[in-house]
Amino acid sequence: MPSCTTSAAAAGFAFAQCIAPQVRHATGAGVPIEAPQREQQRGIAPVSNDYAAAVAFRVVHPDELEWTTRPHEPDEAPRHVAELSELAGFAHTRANVWRYEPGAKGRRHRHLLQEETFVVLAGTLSMYLGDPPERQEVTTGGLIHVEPGTPLQTVNHGDEDLVLYAYGTPPEREHAEILDSAV
Repeated sequence: MPSCTTSAAAAGFAFAQCIAPQVRHATGAGVPIEAPQREQQRGIAPVSNDYAAAVAFRVVHPDELEWTTRPHEPDEAPRHVAELSELAGFAHTRANVWRYEPGAKGRRHRHLLQEETFVVLAGTLSMYLGDPPERQEVTTGGLIHVEPGTPLQTVNHGDEDLVLYAYGTPPEREHAEILDSAV
């Protein structure tokens, strides 16, 4: 199995395993993707078998992510976000990859219309849900789904970076309601 690239690790992808990007053919066989093929991955790519159809898709590679450090107090650990929605061309969802340094916490909030799902890619997520807030722990590979209207706050109580894939639908045009911190 290939090792992680320096740029991917530097971007906050401290995964237990890194897998070479693969494209699936209709036969189900995985074929490693070479750099020149990346441009073919944008937009419409023809299927080269008996299906004789077009498949629309986009692939986003870790080295394409732009990380932004979110505002935080000088004495608080930072959290960083790579916004995926525009990059991936999402029309009906919004998504981000988040990296929380040890001790970092997000703002407690609630979305009135949007449901959110969080997939833990590395570390352990502590999420405070409801009112009064109750702590839920989600480890690497786990998922937590939050229904609209549920107060939530994400926190990294661990000693290592927490990396999350977070997506929500429908994408809200309004900002979430900000609540008092649970921690």
